[in-house]
Amino acid sequence: MRALKESFVQGLRDGIPICLGYFSVSIAFGMSSVIMGIPIFYTFLISITNLTSAGQMAGAGLLASKAALIEIALTTLIINARYFLMSLSLSQKANPKMKLWQRMLVSYGITDEIFAVEIGQSGLLSFSYMSGLIVCSAFGWFTGTLIGASAGSLLPAGIGAALNIALYAMFIAIVTPASLASKPVLFCSISSAVLSILFSILPGFKEISAGYMIILITLIISVICALRFPVHGEDHQNLDENKEGKCS
Repeated sequence: MRALKESFVQGLRDGIPICLGYFSVSIAFGMSSVIMGIPIFYTFLISITNLTSAGQMAGAGLLASKAALIEIALTTLIINARYFLMSLSLSQKANPKMKLWQRMLVSYGITDEIFAVEIGQSGLLSFSYMSGLIVCSAFGWFTGTLIGASAGSLLPAGIGAALNIALYAMFIAIVTPASLASKPVLFCSISSAVLSILFSILPGFKEISAGYMIILITLIISVICALRFPVHGEDHQNLDENKEGKCS
């Protein structure tokens, strides 16, 4: 029991940096969602049922524009598809004694940042450690969303609309360092931006709704990048060696 408690506390400690980062970002989401006309309660409900910034923002925008449910479902599925791969990777690192219901619970909290911390741990991942990490990280996201949504409902429309830029700035800040460090990521980012612009101005494409446009562009760019920048077995081995070197 003591070992489980210590593992949970360690997870809480490791989740503090993620919690602080999520708190600031989720404030922008909460404000943007309320400004788009989604009530505070539903904004908070979106956060606790769909723990992903990109998926939440896309879903909130589609809800605000009264998109069809199938469009919302497909868009969030495509945007969050990377979590399937992360889950498969973590399933190999999870303690074999972890029960099915425990695996289902921790799968709820798989995000990019949480995955990065968990995959960098030495040894097998315990349910108590993963729970502590997720609880701490999610707390920052939930509280930030609630505060942002509450503040957004009190701000004048003009100021509130201007704050929408904060979320776009966040995405730029996330993508830019990765693009500068990797040519495939840079190619993917530029290609996605160019294709989005073309789709918004070309006849026959500009009539496509935002949700289906995201799905179509994501699929096109994914296929192009997979063909242009394939990852071979040697590349996987080099990546694994680099990870081992950083962890040691």
